[in-house]
Amino acid sequence: MNDIGKYLAENPATVFVVGGEIAFWLLIVGGLVARYGLKKRRLSTVLLAGVPVLDLVVLIATVLDLTGGAVPNLSHGLAAVYLGFSVVFGPSMVRWADVRFAHRFAGGPPPLKPRGRAKLRHEWREWAKCLLASAIAAGLLLVAIALIHRPGEDRALWDWLPRLGTVTAVWLFVGPLWQELFGNRPRNGADRPVAR
Repeated sequence: MNDIGKYLAENPATVFVVGGEIAFWLLIVGGLVARYGLKKRRLSTVLLAGVPVLDLVVLIATVLDLTGGAVPNLSHGLAAVYLGFSVVFGPSMVRWADVRFAHRFAGGPPPLKPRGRAKLRHEWREWAKCLLASAIAAGLLLVAIALIHRPGEDRALWDWLPRLGTVTAVWLFVGPLWQELFGNRPRNGADRPVAR
């Protein structure tokens, strides 16, 4: 067995996260192709409704792995982070893709790019979503730590908490604060709303 196969066999949580991310995009693209390419709205709805179900599957698989005696590792923490961010950002990612598919394949309006104050509001909103996603991920990590109740084996889960803090702080700087300090000023005083 090659090194990757051995790693995946020893770390099934990695398979859950990677498989979940691949399935996430397959469901979105499949749903939008069904809606705009095949004109099958009901099939599209079913496929897109599968996105939150997928999150539940990743959560259940990770919990079963941990409660089945697996030693918590980087992948289990990554599963919690994936779930937090997928729950918070998943719906807006579907809307983002939908606007672009509608424009490209169904004659919909082009995606709007926010400018000026609209861009600043967008950046603050996205950072607030990052903060919420990090809080959900941290909550899931703490639940996992309490659930397995194996002190000494939970270091890999605890290590994700400062990483979440770092991601949130960096996002704050490169997102809303950067826009606040160096962002484009509106042309002719007009803001353009962001496509949601």
